[in-house]
Parts: sequence; C-alpha cells; structure tokens
Amino acid sequence: MQAYYPFFARLTETPLAHWLETLPGALQQWESRRQHGDSRKWERLIDQLPALTATQLDLATQVQLGHVDEASDSERARLHGLLQQLKPWRKGPFDVFGVQIDTEWRSDWKWDRVAPHLTPLTGRRVLDIGCGSGYHMWRMLGANADLVVGIDPSHLFVMQFRAIRRFVPESIARNIELLPLGIEHMPKLAAFDTVFSMGVLYHRRSPIDFLQQCIDQLRPGGELVIETLVIDGDVNQVLVPGERYAQMPNVWFIPSSAALSHWAERLGMKNVRIVDENTTSLDEQRRTDWMENQSLADFLDPNDITRTIEGYPAPKRAVLIAEKP
Repeated sequence: MQAYYPFFARLTETPLAHWLETLPGALQQWESRRQHGDSRKWERLIDQLPALTATQLDLATQVQLGHVDEASDSERARLHGLLQQLKPWRKGPFDVFGVQIDTEWRSDWKWDRVAPHLTPLTGRRVLDIGCGSGYHMWRMLGANADLVVGIDPSHLFVMQFRAIRRFVPESIARNIELLPLGIEHMPKLAAFDTVFSMGVLYHRRSPIDFLQQCIDQLRPGGELVIETLVIDGDVNQVLVPGERYAQMPNVWFIPSSAALSHWAERLGMKNVRIVDENTTSLDEQRRTDWMENQSLADFLDPNDITRTIEGYPAPKRAVLIAEKP
C-alpha cells in the first residue's frame, strides 16, 4: 500500500481527488488476495535491478528509457537477465539502456494507428482500462498527458510496469501509475478526459455493461477510445464463439464495426466513428525470446491463415472513438 502514497498525493492535485474515498480500500483488498506463486520472486527481482535513472528518454516515438552509454556492460547484462525472468512480456517493445525487450505484440504499431485520430492528449487526465504492463500508458505520457492511470488486475503486469518505471526520473514517474484493479472495482468517477480500453471488450461477458462502465469514468465532453476484435457484417452481426476463439477460452462477443458503433450510440455517445480497421498480421503478434509461449501463428489454420484454428474469421481489429455528451 505504501508504494501508492505518492500517487494518492498526486490525485489531490486533480479533479480525481474524490477517488481517495474508495481507492485505498480497493487496493487494500487486492493486497490481501494478491498472493501469486511467483509474487515474492518478482518483487525480489525488481529489488535487484541496477540503480539507474535515465537522463535520456523518448516516450514520443517509442518507449526508450536511457541511452546505451548510461549503463555499463555489466549493468546491461544484469538488466537483461533480471528482466528476462519477468517473462512473458506481451506488450511493447521497450528499450531500457540498450536492452531491447522484444515483446509478443508490436504495440507501437497499434499506437501508430490510433494516435492520429485522438483529441490531443496534452494536459489531459487519461485512464487506460486493461492496460497490461503499460506500454501504451508511456506513449500517452509521451503525448503530453498530464496524468496517466492504468488499471489491470494481473500481478505480473504490475511487476513489469514497476520494473520499467524504476528507471524513470521522479518528476516524470509521479504522473503515471498502474493500479491492480479491474473495471468492476471502479466507482463512477466521471473525471477523466480520455478513457482507453484496447483489447478488452471481447473478454467481457456483458460488453454493453462494460462500455457503460468505461463511459462512467469520463467527464462530460470526454473521449472514449475502444479497440477490439471485430468481424465483417452489418449492424446486426455479432459472433459468439464456441469454447475457444484463436485458442482463447474467454472470448464472448465479437461485433461487426457497425454493431459496435450502434452499441455506443444506444448508450448515448455522440460523434461515434470507426477510425481504423486492421487485420492482425503474423509480424504484429508473434513468439519472441521475451514471450516463448504460443502466439498468433499457432492459433490460425495452417492451411488458411484467414481463419482461426477453430474455423472462425482470423483476428481483425477496429478502433472506435466517441464523445460523452
């Protein structure tokens, strides 16, 4: 809990101060149930990381913390070895003093597709729901957001985020935090300028309720950004897969882009538009030395990569942007 005290202080400087009525209790509950078999090991790994602070950062065009010259060869070897023990690294990539964390996803490609369509993030308070280890949060900060908050209940993602933030100067680190919470732990804050949720909607059993939970975090006039799996079709087309989709057991609803837009409009959102559609390539999601488990190539029909191994359309993703009245 003590690790979040600086964030609590930062909230008092913002319209999010009322969150402090419930947030410490929610984090305390997570602390009490967080025990993962590798929890202590991960915490020890982070404690063993070299005591380095990056003087050169690039968050605008990538996530680069520190130049290669800011660490010795032995420090870099230690960094590599310790960060490798936090595998699997799924979202990235990261460059940490010359150590290249080549993640499963080229999340920078997704950001490049999303960013041109956003209301500029300069000075905005941003929430990233289901943020993973926080790659996109760093890019949001690099786009001059005032405060970036991510939520994700995975303990490994929290540890990966803390490992990366360890090397960031405090003047920057105070403006970004990953909280180990799910959307169900969030009160209706109605205070964020921009709310992102990328790669989450299809994992929710009730996608329209989830969209409403995202909207509840926005101030009036705020911007919602949803990136999710979609299928081709009209406003009535929604795929409800069987037991698995691309080997994922927790995929419930995959709408067409038109259906997704309709859902947002039914919830009262304005200026709803699909700004990007993109079929996921084998170059964007793949196995690497930092994520050695199965990846997209293993989930597609080896004889027809336009279909999943179960026979469904291969993963295609869309980005929806809308405004809260």
